[in-house]
Amino acid sequence: MDRRFLERVQKQEFSDIGEGWDHTSIGLTDSDFIGMFESQLKSRLLDLESRQMKGRNQGFYTIGSSGHEGNAAYGLAFKPTDMAFLHYRSCAFMLERGRQVPGETLLYDILLSFAASSDDPTSGGRHKVLGSKRLNIPPQTSTIASHLPKSVGAALSIPLTERLSLAAKMPADSVVLCNFGDASANHASALSAINSACWAAYQQVPMPLVFICEDNGIGISTPTPKGWISANFSQRPGLKYFYCDGRDILDCYKVSKAAADFARMHRKPVFLHVRTVRLMGHAGSDAEIAYMKKQQIFYNESQDPLLVTAQQLIEAGVMTSEQIVSLYLSLKTRIQAISRIVVTKPKLRDVTQAKAAIVPPKLNSRLEDVPYLDEERRSVLLKADKQSLLKPLHMGKMINLALTDLMARYRNIVVCGEDVGKKGGVYHVTSRLVERFSPNRVINTLLDETSILGLAIGLAHNGILPIPEIQFLAYVHNAEDQIRGEAATLPFFSDGQFTNPMVIRIAGLAYQKGFGGHFHNDNSFAVFRDIPGLIIACPSNGHDAVEMLRECVRLAREEQRLVIFLEPIALYMTKDLHDKGDGLWSSYYLPEQEANPVPLGVIAQHGEGRELCIISYANGYYLSRQAEKLLSANGLKVRVLDIRWLAPLNLEAIIDSAKECHHILIVDECRKTGSISEALISGFHEALGNECPPLARLTAEDCFIPLADAATLPLPSTDTIVEAALALIGRELNHQLLKEAL
Repeated sequence: MDRRFLERVQKQEFSDIGEGWDHTSIGLTDSDFIGMFESQLKSRLLDLESRQMKGRNQGFYTIGSSGHEGNAAYGLAFKPTDMAFLHYRSCAFMLERGRQVPGETLLYDILLSFAASSDDPTSGGRHKVLGSKRLNIPPQTSTIASHLPKSVGAALSIPLTERLSLAAKMPADSVVLCNFGDASANHASALSAINSACWAAYQQVPMPLVFICEDNGIGISTPTPKGWISANFSQRPGLKYFYCDGRDILDCYKVSKAAADFARMHRKPVFLHVRTVRLMGHAGSDAEIAYMKKQQIFYNESQDPLLVTAQQLIEAGVMTSEQIVSLYLSLKTRIQAISRIVVTKPKLRDVTQAKAAIVPPKLNSRLEDVPYLDEERRSVLLKADKQSLLKPLHMGKMINLALTDLMARYRNIVVCGEDVGKKGGVYHVTSRLVERFSPNRVINTLLDETSILGLAIGLAHNGILPIPEIQFLAYVHNAEDQIRGEAATLPFFSDGQFTNPMVIRIAGLAYQKGFGGHFHNDNSFAVFRDIPGLIIACPSNGHDAVEMLRECVRLAREEQRLVIFLEPIALYMTKDLHDKGDGLWSSYYLPEQEANPVPLGVIAQHGEGRELCIISYANGYYLSRQAEKLLSANGLKVRVLDIRWLAPLNLEAIIDSAKECHHILIVDECRKTGSISEALISGFHEALGNECPPLARLTAEDCFIPLADAATLPLPSTDTIVEAALALIGRELNHQLLKEAL
């Protein structure tokens, strides 16, 4: 590729690809025309150097942009303030955008990332990513299509922040763009995002967004059917379709500028279909000859977009072939010289450095101090709940009141999800919120969890604090990559420069009666437990739900954290603990200024007994409290711990409260395999060793949850907790003593 380019420019052996545009007629100066070409050349030479570095074992990334250098055109066509979520073949775009912003050193920065140097200003040596805070390019590792859903959310946030009069990170006239390949266009995330954008635009929801599909006709080794992209996306309702030849930078500039202008002016989503060609294979390890004929490889090389631009520059009289060769060679020498420098720069050397960006930096000092909601405002908002506030309430209502207070206090909170509007959610937890705060802040979404979470991630990119709702825990599996691969990784791969703080409310866990089977009674949250930096909050009662939700919002708002707020459905409407009417699982709602907060990691303890400690959470804690009464009536001195915060697990506090007890029983309503009880068991043994008290666990069976009365068969119950506790201690239940005590 290197040699052929030089030979063909010198001999002026060009393919007849370009349209013969007059660059000045489409608004380009000679300077910008040359500037775009220089960005193309730099991108190609970086690809070549990345492979040389790999050969010397000094570089660690060889997926390049060769053949896609036409995207330099929309690096110029869009504004540097337009947020860009980029595909991995977008180096020319990034270089061209960097040319618009003084002070950028992108050649040095990108080569640092090839070398995995900790001096890399984007990721700190954690990954080779195209990204920049100054250039409004969040670093992207999801090079398939999982970055598309958040682009929809980011685009929707621009007019939304205007309507809500919020301080936004993006200017009001911004457009969001995201690019991806033709193979990626078939990915579920891409289809979800494009469908949701069309769904919103069809209803006249403003959506200044440009999807850019760079169509090189192949996904690694699998060809894309000819005409598939056009046939699939050119006639979508609500989606404006543009086409250009990405090999011809002038055509690409003309059409991408028109696409950007259309999205900016009309605030409607655009699909820009860009024909490209892939050169040098998928990556350095990809031998094209294994699946592609030599003639096809040579034909692809003849379509090199750099040759097309060179021909256009020569024919326009802007540069000579000698000047082009000289520019190419001088840039090559420069990049090689920088390469020799970056490989000497420091790398990540210890695990502390590697982990440093998992938890994003706190923002406490930069945040406005928002006063508590005054009583007059609360009285107006909660007029319909005036009588409810005078009596103890169940968890579902308590969460609803807490959301009301939080949304009233913080104007940038937006609730979104399926049925959260007028219906108020399946369990009415978001009831009346839309009437209190308008559809701009309580957004009814389409039935697509990927879109819901993508919307939230995108909103968070623009200064909104989203509280998305996933209707049932089992539904999150449709979209878990939005949490695992997108939201949670963003601080890590941007060295803490980009974050997407939010509180994801998920109704879940088991013990529901008369509803559902395993999709509505999902008793496993293992999918979240190994995601670094993720917080999992799980209240067991209304009082804790209120205080923990407030803490979750604080964590998101002040510490930029990503939080899962897992709500046990079976306890939403529970008021009683032991007997009907005892009201022991109900709570009075207290305004924030009158309440006692529940900080991250703080556990709850009921009882001071030392003979037995039962450790649990959510439904398991509720049942353990019932079991504790029966065990106490049988003469046992028991304490019961509610973990409350399931990640990060505060093992130190849990062990400190339990270690003085003679026996420890862990009750886990989730399945035996992969449940949090495994971490607790190992944590106790690692911390206490031979001094660990006798320890046992009671879990759900490794079984999905069946329907109707059979739903509780695989799960712990009050009776099985009592049996397990007595077996651990080595006693039998004294039925007479129990009867007398009760």
